[in-house]
Amino acid sequence: MSYTGHYSVLKKECIDTLTEKASTEVKSYYADLTFGGGGHSFEFLYKNPLFNVRSTDQDPDALKNGSNRIQIEGMIERIKLINTNFVHFPEIIRQHSPEVFAAGGFQGILLDLGVSSHHFDEASRGFSFRFDGPLDMRMNHESAEFMTAAEIVNTYDEKDLKRIFEEYGEEKNARKIAMKIVEERKVNAIETTKELENIIFHCYPKEHRYGKTNPSTRVFQALRLEVNRELEVLSNTINQLIPLLKIGGRIAIISFHSLEDRIVKNVFRDASAESDFPIEVLTKKPILPTDEEISNNSRSRSAKLRILERIVVKKEKNKYKV
Repeated sequence: MSYTGHYSVLKKECIDTLTEKASTEVKSYYADLTFGGGGHSFEFLYKNPLFNVRSTDQDPDALKNGSNRIQIEGMIERIKLINTNFVHFPEIIRQHSPEVFAAGGFQGILLDLGVSSHHFDEASRGFSFRFDGPLDMRMNHESAEFMTAAEIVNTYDEKDLKRIFEEYGEEKNARKIAMKIVEERKVNAIETTKELENIIFHCYPKEHRYGKTNPSTRVFQALRLEVNRELEVLSNTINQLIPLLKIGGRIAIISFHSLEDRIVKNVFRDASAESDFPIEVLTKKPILPTDEEISNNSRSRSAKLRILERIVVKKEKNKYKV
């Protein structure tokens, strides 16, 4: 399957902040833990011939496309694309990349938590209700490690469906939708995106069915997060990345909805107070896309970028400062 084009959100802001303190004389190492179409990874490579990248992705389409692009652009010596969920990245790097630690660690680590345009635009992946396709939603659709959205919809009890729709989708009609799903699946299994969309659509009052946001948006988001355990993986990974940074190295994380951003904000805050590796949070408020970027790519509008830096010594607050 071909990999459709992907717009790299907040690319300039990410590259600029992560390369700001890079050496101009020796190799610097960067990690792009959500390779996708490779936009951010290759931008590091284009920025400076001394920059090297370690990237991860678990999507077979992204991995195939990325490997081909690396060969075509002659970058095989400077970038390594690893087939894994990024939660395993710290362990893999410690075991197989002594060159990174010989250089003091990573100068920058990037996570772009957004779903690739490829996922939304390929009906067979089941991420979007715009097309009729199988209810899959797995980032790695060739792996049996994760349940599909169809398996969740057809096996979770009403209480658990309601919970994930409320917690992960902030869906106000969660109870009604969960009840209707359980009722409908007793007659026929719910297997496709359009079947699920139709159920959700008719759970909404008529006057709310044709608003600016499709009624299925929040439920589809909730199922995607549940299928790929995205919030759990994110929570478990951030603190493991901090020790991989060199002094002056930075982590940049782009999130696309409030649940992800809240996790990033809280983990950054807690790490700045408690981590064994001193850090400073550089973004009191998240960096947002410019109006120009949003006009070029409407999917950028909800993006938020937060950044932390590993420092030598934790900065003490001046209790006498007015």
